[in-house]
Amino acid sequence: MMKRHEIQVLRRAGHSQLEVAKLAGTSERTVRRVEDEPAVTSVEPGEAERRGIGRPSKAEAFRPFITSVLAGEPDLLSLEILRRARLDGYAGGKSALYALIAALRPKPTRPVVRFEGLPGEFSQHDFGHVDVHFMDGSTRRIHFFASRLKYSRWVEVAIVENERVETLLRTLVDHFAAFGGIPLLAVFDRPKTVALHWAKDGTITEWNPTFAAVALDLRMGVEVCWPRRGNQKGSVENLVGWVKGSFFKQRRFLDEADLLEQLAAWRLEVNTKLPSRATGVAPTARMVEDRGRLRPLKVAPADLALRIPVFVGPTGYVLHETHQYSMPPDAIGIAGTLFLFQDRVRIVAARFTAQHPRLFVRDAKSTLPEHRAEAVARVSGKRGKRYLMREHLLEVGGAAFDYLTELIHRRPGAWIAEVERLHSLLQDHGPDAMRAAFERAVAGQTFGAEYVRHYLRSPELAPPRQEVLPL
Repeated sequence: MMKRHEIQVLRRAGHSQLEVAKLAGTSERTVRRVEDEPAVTSVEPGEAERRGIGRPSKAEAFRPFITSVLAGEPDLLSLEILRRARLDGYAGGKSALYALIAALRPKPTRPVVRFEGLPGEFSQHDFGHVDVHFMDGSTRRIHFFASRLKYSRWVEVAIVENERVETLLRTLVDHFAAFGGIPLLAVFDRPKTVALHWAKDGTITEWNPTFAAVALDLRMGVEVCWPRRGNQKGSVENLVGWVKGSFFKQRRFLDEADLLEQLAAWRLEVNTKLPSRATGVAPTARMVEDRGRLRPLKVAPADLALRIPVFVGPTGYVLHETHQYSMPPDAIGIAGTLFLFQDRVRIVAARFTAQHPRLFVRDAKSTLPEHRAEAVARVSGKRGKRYLMREHLLEVGGAAFDYLTELIHRRPGAWIAEVERLHSLLQDHGPDAMRAAFERAVAGQTFGAEYVRHYLRSPELAPPRQEVLPL
């Protein structure tokens, strides 16, 4: 429209059509066409279409035809409409006709329904992350999990290590405990930690089994929404964006400890002092009504156990992530369930049960003393037993490898008896005490089961004098 206005001004100023074409960068034919058009009075978007100016489209003549077809069959494929138009004499390209069809096809309109939550009805939960630039010049990506009650707008935000399903569930239960109970429905987007697969119509076809098991334990109703679809979430605000804009992007932090301190102060402020933009009052004013409708938390955070299907392998261990936990030899080959707590694991396979401290170091192994004894008793042959005992000692880690290597080379003819004695000490004192004793023995260059026993019984005393044995 501005180009048309330029052409019209130049012509009114007395320039020839050729001069106007050169000045405006158009053809003389365009100048002649624009000269015959009404004067330009508006440059708003769509003005050219409303005025019906420009080169006429070959498809425009078929507007009545397409309107008639769509009136009877509004969902008819554009390809079929093109075929019928060509039978009716249309000789233009398909793109022009497709554009006209798209403009004329009736578009279903759905009113936006705003769901105003009632007390204790909805809570919203989501992960988020943000790159934080600390004042010392370092940068770190911070992951957080946010929860908010829909009615009161009470919010809980926690800094987390990752966005895995265990993190989601444990933080979710912590936030429910902070709320004072569980609402009727917990609303999530559609992360893999909640749903694994869904149909095109949005129906979930496969839930994350770990998430689903905990939801059943908590008696928690779950509602999922398509990500980034505000019209499906009703008035559930962009919780993650709000946390970023209200906290992370408004403040500066010395370090991570300062961030945690400021987060606690901010959370107290937005919950008890600042009025919510949606309700006009601070969340604490409505929290009494919310808490009056929340249901009691069925599982305390410390007692939350994630159920993970496992299999007892041929060596008598269950593998979870990179960690191995022992089971009785009779459980080998049986499928079971690993109950993952914050600080321990419990494994159930048929009639066999075992409980271990939870491992966190990569590739760590936990073997219960009774399982060691049963495994040694089940191994046939003296050679197999002694090597299994030695393997149990090596599992202690740390200095055990160095100690056994030196012991075998210093006492090549007696190491078998030494390993049996050391294995007995392992059964009596456990891996932690043995690890410390091995470290002292290696440091003092005292090799033999008697020295390890001395360190176990009197860890505060100096090592006994060692007899020098010939190599």
